Parts: sequence; structure tokens; C-alpha cells
Amino acid sequence: MSFLMQPWYLLVLSLASWLNREQQQAIEYLQTENRVLREKLGTKRILLSDDQRRRLAVKGKQLGRKMLSELGAIFTPDTILRWHRELIARKWDYSSMEQRVGRPRIRQEIIEYILKFAKENPTWGADRIQGALENIGFHITDTTVRNVLKANGIEPAPNRPASMSWQTFLKAHWEAIFAVDFTTVEAWTKTGLTTFYVMVVMELKSRRIEIAGITTNPNGDWVKQVTRNLTGSDGFLEGATHLILDRDTCFQPLQGFLNDQTQIEPVLLPPKSPNMNAYLERFMRSLKSECLSKMIFFGQHSLERALKEYVAHYHAERNHQGLDNQMIEPGAEIGRVAGKIGCRERLGGLLKYYYRDAA
Repeated sequence: MSFLMQPWYLLVLSLASWLNREQQQAIEYLQTENRVLREKLGTKRILLSDDQRRRLAVKGKQLGRKMLSELGAIFTPDTILRWHRELIARKWDYSSMEQRVGRPRIRQEIIEYILKFAKENPTWGADRIQGALENIGFHITDTTVRNVLKANGIEPAPNRPASMSWQTFLKAHWEAIFAVDFTTVEAWTKTGLTTFYVMVVMELKSRRIEIAGITTNPNGDWVKQVTRNLTGSDGFLEGATHLILDRDTCFQPLQGFLNDQTQIEPVLLPPKSPNMNAYLERFMRSLKSECLSKMIFFGQHSLERALKEYVAHYHAERNHQGLDNQMIEPGAEIGRVAGKIGCRERLGGLLKYYYRDAA
């Protein structure tokens, strides 16, 4: 009987030996692969999700510390087994179900509104902010408001600087705030290449533009005369209350004239801050890229003609992204769906405007 079973016994031993050899080869491959990955990663930390940690922890617990060490896993046996202990502890953690004692925490939405109101209104105290919150449906005490302000490093109203932000200033005076600036253009004259100074004024709300004057010498007398024209009866600045200007010395006579002769308040920009006069700066950029940089001027008259044509195009024939892609002075033909399509050209076709003729 033992003689008949001996071949089967040898076959089983051979099969077991073959399986062990296959497993060992697989283990050696995994060890080599892990070492290569370690060398590739160096000191970089591998970030895993909770689900990935859970899967490794479960499998690592089944293998045990000894087998994990033999495998040369990317994560150490201590790390994998620590994850397993944390999973067990989390399973039996009922702290989230415990009833909390004390006042409930303030909703983040309310905190954000408290900080928003305090920053946008520097003179508001806790009571004023509490009232504003109550107006929009948030009922909290003034003490809560004070605690939120204190926790976020905002001083009480009397100690808070009452200076108005630039954005708040623009919004407050939006109806009657204007801006002024110079640009220079090179033109050929009898004496050669000459620099012309062009003074441009903008009404910020409507984006309307006025070419206030053109000169080769923007001295004090010239600037004062231009300012008289702008502020006189039916002048471009007739309804202005504030005029934004930079600290260029050319504007000193203008500033003095406004202070002495008008009710318009000059608003001086900080040095090197073109973004605070962004609307007019953007116009200057468009003027140069769409017109001035594409033309050669011979004398002041040709420059004046080009500027006049561009301003007419800018007001009535050009869409403006800052005005919801609308025109400053739209014509009656805007929006027509019937009629022949025509094209109006200015400056020899440099500026084009498409429209429909009346049917």
C-alpha cells in the first residue's frame, strides 16, 4: 500500500516545492520593486487617503511584522500596524456623539459678514454691526460681535483707522469723479522730430473722454488756461466734485487753480501707482495701440485730426468691456436686424465700424 502511494507523495512534494519557488520569486520581485521605488522617491513623503491606509492596514495586519519586514515594504511594519491600531480606536470612538456643553459655535457665514462690515465701514462699532446683521436675518449679541473682532485682530471702532479705502472712495464719488493725465506723441515739424504733450480728461462713470489740449510746452500758463476752459460754463468738468491726478510737476498749476477758483477737490495719487488711475490708463493704452503707434504725424494739425477721429470712434463706434460691452454714445442704428450692412472707416481704414442702414 505504501509502495503504491509513493509516486503520489513525490508528486505532491514536487508541486509544493514548485509553488514555494514561485512564491519566493514573486516576493523577490516585489522586494526589488519596492527598493527601486524607495530610491526613486528618496526622502519624499507619500500622502495616502484614509481609504488607502485602511486597505494597507488590513492586509498588513494579516501578514504580521515579520513578513512585512521580509517584504521590504515601502511603509515600515510599525507604520502599517499603527494605522491598524488607529482604525480600531476610531471604531470605538463615540466622542462625536457626545452632547456638547456651552454655547454653540458661531456660524462661519456670520463671522465673514462681521469682518466684511467692519472692514468696509471703519467707523462702525459692535452695536452698529449687530444692527446691520439683524437687518439681514442674523440675530446675535453685540458681545459676540466684539469677540469676533477681537479674535481677528480688528480694533474697536474708536481705535480703528477711519481712512477710506480707494475702492470705497471711488464708489462714494462715482457720479462726479473725473481723472486727468498726460501722454506724449512724437511728430515731425520744421525743426525735426518734436514732442507734443496731450492732456486727456475722463469722466469715470461714463468713460467719456475730452482732449483738453495739445502743446509742445505744458508750462503753468498753458495748464491754467486749459483748466479754465474745462471748469467754465459748459466745460467738461462742470459737474465734477473730484479730479484724480498724479504728482507730475505739470499738474501743480492745475492743482492750485482748482483749490483757489473751484469747488473741485484734486485727489493726488501716491507715487508710482498707475493702477489707481486704471480707467484713464487703459484708455491711453487703447489710444496708443489702436491709433498713435500706427501713424506718422506731420505737425500739430495732423495729430489733432487723428485724436478727434479716434475720440469720435471711441464714443460712438467702439464697444467697451467695462460698460458690459456697450457703447458710450450708441446711435439709433444699434441693434437693427434689417437693412444693408455698411462699414464706416476712419483714419484711412484704421478704425472701422459696422452698422445697418435704415430699411
